[in-house]
Amino acid sequence: MKRIRLAIVVAEFNQEITDKMLFTAKHHAKNLNMHVKKICHVPGTFDMPLMVEQLLKTEEIDAIVTLGAVIKGETGHDIVIANNTARLLADLSLKYQKPITLGITGPDMTVKQAKNRVISVPKRAVEAAHKMVTRLNEFEGNKEINSQK
Repeated sequence: MKRIRLAIVVAEFNQEITDKMLFTAKHHAKNLNMHVKKICHVPGTFDMPLMVEQLLKTEEIDAIVTLGAVIKGETGHDIVIANNTARLLADLSLKYQKPITLGITGPDMTVKQAKNRVISVPKRAVEAAHKMVTRLNEFEGNKEINSQK
């Protein structure tokens, strides 16, 4: 199987946290023998879907990992951001038939909780991208075998 080509989209908002998430994601992708073709920074988590769609239009990307930290403020704004972003990313994944993994922490999360997740969340997002590309490729291979029967 060819090496999985990955893009990472990372939010600059809460950069102290997201920089550590990016470091973890890159390191874990390397451990899984994935090739990080592109790293794109966007102002915030809400800004991800547009960048993700641009990346999905290219043939050189097999999957996208999104990284962000949506932290609770004084209003419910974090819930709006997280829910809308997750919905749009899921829609894009289906539209382009490529995995987009959710390495976005929150909503309703404190800074301390976000800092506690700078390793586990990006690792899980990279692993999910690896598993989905592998399993989709296996599924495609099985379709060819099944159609020959």
